[in-house]
Amino acid sequence: SFFSSLLGGDVVSVKLDNSASGASVVAIDNKIEQAMDLVKNHLMYAVREEVEILKEQIKELAEKNNQLERENYLLKNLASPEQLEKFQSRIPTDVLLPLDNQSIQVTPEHQQQQQQTCNHSSGSAV
Repeated sequence: SFFSSLLGGDVVSVKLDNSASGASVVAIDNKIEQAMDLVKNHLMYAVREEVEILKEQIKELAEKNNQLERENYLLKNLASPEQLEKFQSRIPTDVLLPLDNQSIQVTPEHQQQQQQTCNHSSGSAV
């Protein structure tokens, strides 16, 4: 059924006796080649589509990363040394990296923890 749809609805029957002519063998080979080309084209289309989706996701993640880096830089500059010390004391020492030029991989758990920390420490009187 799948191959008959690939072959344009033509059903090719192969006889197992020795009377098959060279022309029918060539026709079968051509149908097989057409089917393989069709499968190859379908796969290439699917791969191109997936690549475009992944490129878009990479672009969105890069934009989000830039936004988070700007936000992180701003928060570090606005935070008092006491707030920074308090925040860093809550982070396990194996997670701490130098403050300048650090690349942080933000997991949902870390992001939620950072949001909770920011919510608790943002209640200062001005």
